[in-house]
Amino acid sequence: MKLQQVLNNLQKLHPKEIDLSLDRIKRLCKKLGNPQENLKYISVVGTNGKYSTIQAIRAILKEAKINCNIYTSPHIQRINERFIYDDEEISDENLIKLLTEVERINAGESITYFEILTAAFFYNAKKFKNNINIIESGLFHRADACSIIKSNFASIITAIGLDHLDWLPKNNRTIDQIIFEKTSSLLNSKIIVSKQSSYEILNKIKNSISKNPSKKLIFENDFNYSLNENGFFYYEDKYGGLKLPLPNLEGEFQLSNISSAIAALRSIEELDISDENIKSGIKKIRSIARFSEIKNGKLKDLVKKNKIYLDGSHNALGASVLSKHLDTLKCNKHIILGMMNNKDHIEYSKYFKGKISSLTTVDIPNQPNAINGEDLMKKIKNLKNINYKKSIKEAIKSIDLKDNDIIIITGSLYLAGEVLNLN
Repeated sequence: MKLQQVLNNLQKLHPKEIDLSLDRIKRLCKKLGNPQENLKYISVVGTNGKYSTIQAIRAILKEAKINCNIYTSPHIQRINERFIYDDEEISDENLIKLLTEVERINAGESITYFEILTAAFFYNAKKFKNNINIIESGLFHRADACSIIKSNFASIITAIGLDHLDWLPKNNRTIDQIIFEKTSSLLNSKIIVSKQSSYEILNKIKNSISKNPSKKLIFENDFNYSLNENGFFYYEDKYGGLKLPLPNLEGEFQLSNISSAIAALRSIEELDISDENIKSGIKKIRSIARFSEIKNGKLKDLVKKNKIYLDGSHNALGASVLSKHLDTLKCNKHIILGMMNNKDHIEYSKYFKGKISSLTTVDIPNQPNAINGEDLMKKIKNLKNINYKKSIKEAIKSIDLKDNDIIIITGSLYLAGEVLNLN
């Protein structure tokens, strides 16, 4: 049986794509022998920066010769990306075997697609009992399938902002509710709080976790970083300072994510991470669609000597971070934008007003829940030099590029996957 057919079968097990409850995943995991128990975990929650933080942890652990498993969502191009064991993406053959076995044990009981994938990750992870499992708790942690674990080494809270509001009650779509959902039920271990977009949000997070007895490490209070103009940045915590090379990720905003990863790993005494592991690891971080330059391929050929970047930011907080980074680039910037229908398109786009030379909206292929590019253009028509093109290729070709101009394709991780496939 082909992988896609297996996935199609799993999607039929529950009428809803998302149904926030832990009953079904607990029931299935009990059938599977509760594989999620007695494993080693680092949990990552938040709105933005989870992927980069996880990849920084992964790179440093690899330099320390500590094997890891990783569970993230969504994937960009292949669902296999969600299932990393021994630092390697699972093969189609092994993923088919895994999912087929878990589906058989589930025996047709109602369970969402994400829940059964999560149970499958745990089921296979028990084969690698000595590995560190880095798990991304998605949407709202309190009711997320990943939150059924009972212990971990640490929880990292990345930047929190407004997103996925359509899954909250209409009268409670606030930053306070999002912070509550993501942080109120964290495990008693260590909590690392990343740099936030405002002190107001930071203080709300502090208040939410105040009764949690975990040891808490707060950005600026317990760890910090500063950027040096001479090609390095300086990290500091209670263990001392580190003069570190700039990572292989573009954008100062990535230093916040990397610093949170370092703070977490240095606080976990059982791992014995050396300074050299950190220095070499941050130069080898894997990154997909996080302000990543497309350096070759069919789409790169269309822009010739100009640079083209892919960024998966898809909410106002991500737009704010991207906008600040664009301010540091001394060139003309052209954005190609495609978004899902349930995002705040006006709030997202306002961060680019007066900062870019053009914006071209596009349709996202193969995504029925995406907003039509023409409708998106009409919603954000207050921006100057805004256009619509049906396809990504048409959008690139339509931009009148001058020397040193750059293109940024952004607005959705689903769009990012389509771009990579096209390229």
